[in-house]
Amino acid sequence: MSAPPAVPLTETSTESLAPSRLAGAADATLRSVGPIALALFACGLILLAIGRDPLSFYGDIIEAGLLRPSGLQDTITRMAPVLLIAGGLIIVFRANLWNLGSDGQFLLAAAMVAGTGPAIMGALPAPLGWALLCVIAMTIGASWTLIPALLKAHYGMNEIITTLMMTFIGIGAANLLVKGPFKGSSTVPQTAIVPTDLLLPVIPGTRIHIGVIIALVAVGIVYLVLSRTSFGTRLDVLGANPRAAAHLGVNVPRVIVVAFAASGALIGLAAAVDILGIFGYMRADWNPAYGLKVIPLVFLARLNAIAVVPFAAFFGVLSIGGEFATRQADLPSDFLLLVIGLVLIFMVATQYLSDKRARGETILPRHRQRGAPDV
Repeated sequence: MSAPPAVPLTETSTESLAPSRLAGAADATLRSVGPIALALFACGLILLAIGRDPLSFYGDIIEAGLLRPSGLQDTITRMAPVLLIAGGLIIVFRANLWNLGSDGQFLLAAAMVAGTGPAIMGALPAPLGWALLCVIAMTIGASWTLIPALLKAHYGMNEIITTLMMTFIGIGAANLLVKGPFKGSSTVPQTAIVPTDLLLPVIPGTRIHIGVIIALVAVGIVYLVLSRTSFGTRLDVLGANPRAAAHLGVNVPRVIVVAFAASGALIGLAAAVDILGIFGYMRADWNPAYGLKVIPLVFLARLNAIAVVPFAAFFGVLSIGGEFATRQADLPSDFLLLVIGLVLIFMVATQYLSDKRARGETILPRHRQRGAPDV
């Protein structure tokens, strides 16, 4: 799945362009919201089939994730890592590159922040310590993309395979770091704890840490870079046609490496924000597995860094409220993965039908009349 192609403007009057723009916006909204609505409907049928009340289930999600003040704050806090990871994925996806190693990049960066955080925060003023730990996390995240990026840039190797390979290694390496050199004094395999008063400050009157603001600023910068700079244009050209990009003078290998590095840096920053904003430490085998859950969101947002914000909010409500709803319904928390999987299926189906309609093809196969000649 690639970025939607840009439509060239012609010298048409503003009056005639307005309806087409409205129709295009309505179509994009339908393709973004439709898969979610269909997934929730299908999930409701599954709940009915297993003897649960879907209205009560969805009501619990909204109540715990949106209507309760504490749940709403948790939902907003959950948006921080999701937005940063989404911003990182959008950069590479716009170039039609696949970074599926985000979980490895995230966990390695988290292990480095949690492992070195107590010593750094104890030795430096808090703002300087936060900045240094964020830089460390971004460097680790970017570095972990280097091998897949170089293999793709210079040898054309499939980045889906190499990034997946690197994520398995990264997850294992993060666990080894937490159980080995970064293990704290606790009997539980975890790092030492950053004191609570040295974690990221919260927005006054709430328990929402400022990582949410950092994430919103970051996705805004990603949007501006992709839409207003030559680098964003080179990414789009590369994503549309690598050969054409090379003929136009784009240094394709360099763009690939830079795109992967920027993607990994934002994913590393997500890890720093999560550790310094909420936990202050990291346990072995901890893995929120944000990466694959965020991929549907960025495609539902049409690879637009600003449009992904409401989808990140939806994800926050679903994950925070869903934990409560699954407990109330006596279901495993993994049930929420079913919703994400259904969103993916309906998203692909919606895109397929939309592409057929754009080509002027019929959605249903035509039945050939008996005796009609083959064309």
